[in-house]
Amino acid sequence: MSNARDVIVRPLITEKSMKLQAEDNKVTFEVARTANKTQVKQAIEEIFSVKVEKVNIVNVRPRTKRVGKYTGQTSAVRKAIVKLAAGNTIELV
Repeated sequence: MSNARDVIVRPLITEKSMKLQAEDNKVTFEVARTANKTQVKQAIEEIFSVKVEKVNIVNVRPRTKRVGKYTGQTSAVRKAIVKLAAGNTIELV
């Protein structure tokens, strides 16, 4: 991936991710399906000008959902949970 903005798709803002951010200084992002930990670390440091300590990546499988008689699936997502060094923060909200 040539551009840092191609690696980071969007921040994920949920109750669980906000709790991680408040307690452990971890921020959650949706990343490209082909991105690895090194690329995610470099992209976050470039875009937000912060120091990244650690990156964990999770592949979230699609889930089946129903609306009435119709069934479908949610999208498969690749999430990156990024631990920032002490003193660094990212304001997402």
